[in-house]
Amino acid sequence: MGHIAAEDLPAVGEAVRVVIREAKAAGVYVFGGGVDEGVTPVMVASDGTIKNGTYPETERLNGGFCVLNVPMREEAVAWAAKIAAACQCAQELRQFGYDPES
Repeated sequence: MGHIAAEDLPAVGEAVRVVIREAKAAGVYVFGGGVDEGVTPVMVASDGTIKNGTYPETERLNGGFCVLNVPMREEAVAWAAKIAAACQCAQELRQFGYDPES
């Protein structure tokens, strides 16, 4: 969202909330949230060692995420397009792998 002028952020935020409310009403919203850029990320190794920072390719993470539960990828693409239009930026679409233990 770095390309959005500061004065436009409230309107963009509300536009995104409209889509989230629509997803909730449709029964597909699971959870979502913004990334708190004020908190430094850390990497935790298997031995518990902590190192400040993150993966080099994700050093500049901006925005947030939204998890939806939809039956078909086409529906996920349609929701991602609605969110992209609302927040005025492209959305990365990922699919969770099924884990029978979760």
